Formats: sequence, structure tokens, C-alpha cells
Amino acid sequence: MSLDQNMSVTGRSAESLNGGQKTAAVVGMAGLLILAISIFNVQLQPQVMWLTGSLILIAGGIIWYAKASYSGETAGIKNDGVFFKSISSRGLWAYLTGIGLTGFYILLYFYPEFLGLVKNGDNTGIIALFDPLSKALSGNPASQWFVYGTLYTLVILAFGIKFIWKYRHSRYQQIRTISVMFFQTSFAFLIPEFMARLNGDKLNLPYYDLKNIWPLNYYNFEQYRVDAMISSGDIGLAFLIFGVASIFIITPILTYFYGKRWYCSWVCGCGGLAETSGDCFRQLSDKSLFAWRVERWAIHSVLVFVVVMTTSVVYSYLKTDLYWLQGDTFLWSVAILLTLIFGWVMIFKRHQFKKDVKIGAIGYILLIFVVLGLHAYPNMGLFLLDTEDLRSTYGFLIGSIFSGVIGTGFYPIFGNRVWCRFGCPMAAILGFQQRLFSKFRITTNGGQCISCGNCSTYCEMGIDVRAYAQKGENIVRSSCVGCGICSAVCPRGVLNLENDSLKDRINPKDVLLGNDVDLMAYVNAKK
Repeated sequence: MSLDQNMSVTGRSAESLNGGQKTAAVVGMAGLLILAISIFNVQLQPQVMWLTGSLILIAGGIIWYAKASYSGETAGIKNDGVFFKSISSRGLWAYLTGIGLTGFYILLYFYPEFLGLVKNGDNTGIIALFDPLSKALSGNPASQWFVYGTLYTLVILAFGIKFIWKYRHSRYQQIRTISVMFFQTSFAFLIPEFMARLNGDKLNLPYYDLKNIWPLNYYNFEQYRVDAMISSGDIGLAFLIFGVASIFIITPILTYFYGKRWYCSWVCGCGGLAETSGDCFRQLSDKSLFAWRVERWAIHSVLVFVVVMTTSVVYSYLKTDLYWLQGDTFLWSVAILLTLIFGWVMIFKRHQFKKDVKIGAIGYILLIFVVLGLHAYPNMGLFLLDTEDLRSTYGFLIGSIFSGVIGTGFYPIFGNRVWCRFGCPMAAILGFQQRLFSKFRITTNGGQCISCGNCSTYCEMGIDVRAYAQKGENIVRSSCVGCGICSAVCPRGVLNLENDSLKDRINPKDVLLGNDVDLMAYVNAKK
């Protein structure tokens, strides 16, 4: 049997779907049709059979489509006509998909009653269809979040298989995809449900995704959650200590050794959804300098917001004598910690940040101003806003609109990492750590680069990877999530993900040219 191999750098033009792809699409749509029918309160009985059939059809359709797409192809990444397909090049299907996803998220966050949620009675619609599964796992009726969590996990698992098949030539891509599939299924979906089942008179643990670390789970240190964990005895206290240790101990250590990829590309559910179901949209990420500037201001503004909100919320209930940590002590601790971090950066790392120091200085001044303002005027609230107002504002603008409606609903328009790139405060903190003291970097061999542009095209974080590769410069960017796709699509093996010493990690002046008279001296110095 002969293989038709296209050696063109631009790949082949888009083709119509083959028979297997069409059949798989019909199977998957049939599963979605069952869910769509249930939204209109059509009583599908027995529920277990219809729900099982729907989920199997959806997952089966996705996996079948992957088989039909890649089983007859040689391993390796090709352009696959992504810029000629409507769904992956902001065509009509892309906008229709974006509208559909956005509409679903609006219903999910703001109008769950249209999905069948009934607070004081039996659920109806699509939520009622998921009641048997929810009761089997947690013992409770389904909510809109259980429906979302189930579908979210199913999509990551099914599209994860598709992703592994597509990138089967890369062991790194296979392992990290299996990792996000595992963490989403166990830590984000099953374990919280089992925790809810264990709750009773003596145990009152909050619904807790163990891999969600502050500031991503900005609600974890609210009074009702802290009180619930304390009242649950040793196990609840262990969860509380784990939450604090995750921020100050676990996260910095793992980022030091592996960069932010340990979380953003191996653990995080948002990243898992972006990498699997959003893979066909990664080339839509804006690579312009303007987008980079907006990114830095936007994501650090969100981080400042969440620090201010968390500080205000925690201080609001530490002003009493119910806890061993007092409010004023907490505020001064926050102020001292921020001062130490900012002072360390300005003294030892200012040469690495340059213009970004301005952003850091503005953020630091604002944070200190808020902290000292809370201490001086504890009864005035924050700019006349109650802590609950601040919390609800953040939850609405960032937690709902940005991370949900825009962050996922706009995949087909702005790319698959809109939330991770412009809004995730966890990504901002990990990026700060990665830029300052992580061993992770992407090394480049500029002499082998042929400037094909695949690396920049498929960078979901909007990094112009080719510009670094052409100069032989290591890529050390706060926004880089270490997904490794740039390395996977490089036809010359120019890019390599490495964990090495901090020495010579950032080398903006180390440009190796064939006629460089100091080349051998440079090579000898590197030994």
C-alpha cells in the first residue's frame, strides 16, 4: 500500500469529511440531541438508560471521529488545512459554535432554572436526567454544576483520546494528556462527590476540588468554608492546612523545578479543557505586540483584584476573637509579605523585568494602600464597598463572565487559552515564579531553524516562538505554560523543553551565528 505524503511546508488544502468522520459526527450529534430534548422537559424514561446512551454516543462519536481522522495518517503534525476550515478559521461554523457555547454558559451561570433546576422540589429538564448519576455518587440530587462537571469531564476524556491519537509521535504530549484526564476525573469530579457523601452530623466538609489552589479558588478562605473545615475536626483542619501549604510551599517548589507547566498543562481542569477540546483553535491566539501588552495589564489587574478581595474578606471575620489569628496581625503580615516580595524583585531581579517593573510597582502600591486603608478605616469598607459586594463583583465579572462565558465560549473566536492568558490569577502567580526562579526553559538551536513559523502559529499563549528560535535565545516567558506543542510541530527539532540550572537561563544577547569569531570561546565557556 502506498502512502500519499505531502512534503509541502504549507501542508495540504482542506478536504471534505470522509465517510467515517461523517458517521462519527452523526453519532455524536445524536447524543447531544438527547440532552437537547431533555432541556424542553420531555420525560425520558428510564433516565439511567437515556443518560447512559447519551454520554456513550457523545464520547463514542468524538473517539470515532478521531480514529477516522488520524488512523490512516502517518504520525506527526501537519497543518491539516486549519485555516481553510470554517470551524477553525473564524468562519460561519466558528461563530455559530461560539454563540452556542456562550448561550449554554449564560444559562448555566445565570438562568439554571431553564435547565430544570428546582430548589425546593424535584428537578426537571436536563438536570433531572442527571439525578440518578448524582445520587449514586454523592447521594444528592443533581445541580447545574453537577451536569456541567459531568459533561466537562466527559469532554476532556473523549477529546483527550483524540489529542493522544493526533500527537502520538510525542511521548510528552501523551503523558501530560493522560495526567490532565486523571486529575479532572479523580480530583475535580469524583473525590468532591465522595466527600459530599461522607458529610453528616460530625463531618461538614465543603465541596472541594483539591487541585484548585488559591487564587483560582478565591472562595476557599471565606468564613463559612473555614468554619466548616474547622468544625470537621482533624480531617477538616488537614484540608485547611493543605490549602495554605499549597500557596506558600507546594506551588513555589514545584514551579522552581518544573515551571508553571506542572499545573497549567498537567493538572488544571481549565488547561485540560483548552488542550483537548480547544486544540483545533490554538492557532487563533493573537500574536501581536498589542495583545501582549493587554495580556500583561489584564492578568496582573485580575491578580491585584483577587488579592485585595481575599485580604478584605479574611480581615472582615478576623476582627473578632473567634480565631487565633487576629485581624491587625493578618493585615500587617500581608503588608510585610508583599513588601518583602517586591523588595526582593527590585533588588535582585529588576534587570529581568525592565518595563514590567512599572506594572509591579503600581500593583504593589495599590495593594499596600488597600491593606493600610483597611487597618486605618476598618468600618468604612473598601471604597465604600462591603466585602460581600467585592466578593460578588469578582465572582460575577471574573469567575462567571471572564472564565466561563468568554474564556470557554469564545474558543472558536479568540483561541483556546483566552482565560489562561488574560484572566487567570493562578497563571499570573505561577508565571511570576517561573520568570524569577524556575529551572524551566525552552532551549532553541537557531542554526537549525528554517523559519517555517509552525511554532508561533500553534502557540496557544500568543508567543512569537519563531523570533526566539531565529536568534537561538532561550524562551523564558511568564505566559508560557510549557505545553510543548511548539516543539512537537517543529520539523527540525529546534525547540526542547528543559529543566536545568538557573545560570544562563535568560540569554537575550547570546545569538549564535555561523561567522561569529567568538563561537568556540562561547562553546568552551559553556562546558
